[in-house]
Amino acid sequence: MAAVAVHQFAQCITCHAWSPDRTMVAFCPNNNEVHIYKFIKDRWEKLHVLYKHDQIISGIDWSMRSNKIVTVSHDRNSYVWNQEASEWVPTLVILRLNRAALCVQWSPKENKFAVGSGAKTVCVCYYEQENNWWVSKLIRKKHNSSVTGVAWHPNNILLATTSTDGKCRVFSTFIKGVDPRDSSAGSSNELKFGEQIAQLDLSFTWAFGVKWSPSGNTLAYAGHNSMIYFIEDVESSPSAQTIAFRDLPLRDVLFVSERMLIGVGFDCNPLVFAADETGLWSSVKFLDEKKTAQSSSKYGSQFSEAFGKLYGQSKHGASNDTVEPSRPRGGAHENCITCIVPLRKGGETVVKRFSTSGRS
Repeated sequence: MAAVAVHQFAQCITCHAWSPDRTMVAFCPNNNEVHIYKFIKDRWEKLHVLYKHDQIISGIDWSMRSNKIVTVSHDRNSYVWNQEASEWVPTLVILRLNRAALCVQWSPKENKFAVGSGAKTVCVCYYEQENNWWVSKLIRKKHNSSVTGVAWHPNNILLATTSTDGKCRVFSTFIKGVDPRDSSAGSSNELKFGEQIAQLDLSFTWAFGVKWSPSGNTLAYAGHNSMIYFIEDVESSPSAQTIAFRDLPLRDVLFVSERMLIGVGFDCNPLVFAADETGLWSSVKFLDEKKTAQSSSKYGSQFSEAFGKLYGQSKHGASNDTVEPSRPRGGAHENCITCIVPLRKGGETVVKRFSTSGRS
C-alpha cells in the first residue's frame, strides 16, 4: 500500500467523516462547527457549515446507507443531521451526560450509534419510531475513567471500548425491539444490554483507537506506552499479542484487511502492521517516509537503542525485538494524527484508500 497525499486542508481538524459516495467530506475545524466540502472541478468547495453545538465538536460519523450525520460535543449533546433538499436539519439527542461526549460511531446496520464520554459512561442511542425521537440507553459503572473510543462488531451487537483507565472492554448492546434475533450473532443475542463480555487489562496507560477486523475475529487497540494489542477470539477463548515499537504512541488504528492494520498518532506518519501466516503481528514500515540526512547525535541513538531493548519484549505475546536506527519525522502531516477513516464504498471488505486528519 503506497502513501499518496491527494488533498490537504490546512486546518486543525479534530475529526472527519465521508459521505456514502465519497464525494463529500465533513470535518470539525477544532471548534463548534461542522464544515462540509465537495470536490468540484479539481478543487474542494465549501457547501455547508452546520451550527448547533455550543462547544467544540469531538466526534462525527456519516452513515453509509441512510446518509445521516451524527455529531457529539463537549457540550454533552448529540445531533443527528438529516439532509432535506439542500439543507441539513438537526435533531437533538439528549445523552443524559454530566461530562463531555468524546467519540461516536454508527452501528453496522445504522439503527444505533454509540457515544463515549468523560462521564465514564457509554451511551447507545436508537430511534423510537412511535414517539419520533432518539432514545439514549447508558452503560454505567463499568469504566473507571473517560471512554476514548468505541467500535462496533460486525454483528451489530457487540461494542468494544477503550478508556483512560488503560482497559479495553466488550459489551452487549442488544435492545429488544431494535435488534432482531439473528442466529448469525450466536450467543450475543442471549446477553442483556450492558452486560460485559470481556475486560482486557493489557495496558497500564491510556488506551485509544479500538477497532475490529472485517470478520470481527480480531480486536486491536493502542496504548499510550507505544504499544499495540491484538486479541483473537474475544468471545470464546481470547488470546493476546502485544507489539512494542520504539516510536511515539498511536492515537487511532484501522484494519485495511483481515491481516493488515494502519496505526496513526504522534509520529505524524501512518505505521503499517501485518500478520504472517502463523498469525503473529509485527510492524512493517511507515507509509510517508521522507529521505533526510540522518542525525549524528550519538546520545540520541544510544537512548533509542536502550529504550528499544527495554520495551522490545512483551509479557503478553509476540513483539519486535530488533531496534531500527532513528527515523526522522515529516511528511503530509506536521503534527499528531488523531483520526483515520477508510475510503471505501458499501460491500467492499478490503480498504485500498484511507484519509487522516489531525492537528495543524
